[in-house]
Amino acid sequence: MATILERTTEASIADWYEEVEKEDALMALPLSREERCKHLPQVFLDLARRLQVFKPLGTKELKSESASNHGLERRRQGYTAAMMVEESRILQVTIFHTLQKNLGTIDFSILLLGIMTIADEVDSQLSQAMASYIAESIQDELPT
Repeated sequence: MATILERTTEASIADWYEEVEKEDALMALPLSREERCKHLPQVFLDLARRLQVFKPLGTKELKSESASNHGLERRRQGYTAAMMVEESRILQVTIFHTLQKNLGTIDFSILLLGIMTIADEVDSQLSQAMASYIAESIQDELPT
């Protein structure tokens, strides 16, 4: 599954962006394609790495500086928390659609574990992004 994600990263990002463009709430912020997508290549690298190295589901061991930076960037761009969650949901759907298109090349003995791992990693990265987003929100509220 990691190989599929590595091989299809650019196409998956294009598919993700196409789905994001359909969401009026997300498109309300006038951002370029680059601004919306620049975090995704690292997400795909992190996903592939997570699939290749066994870590238990729910692990808090793997931290992503990129995910934390993404939360800060989205906050500065004017995203709401709900918008970040929606982008993450679209990412998972896009990844699962990519896997569906490549089902003939997937070892079924690892399919479910791989899907759970992908969901866990995407959710973990969202959690890390939200933590930095919230921390900056709190910092903004403090008197200077």
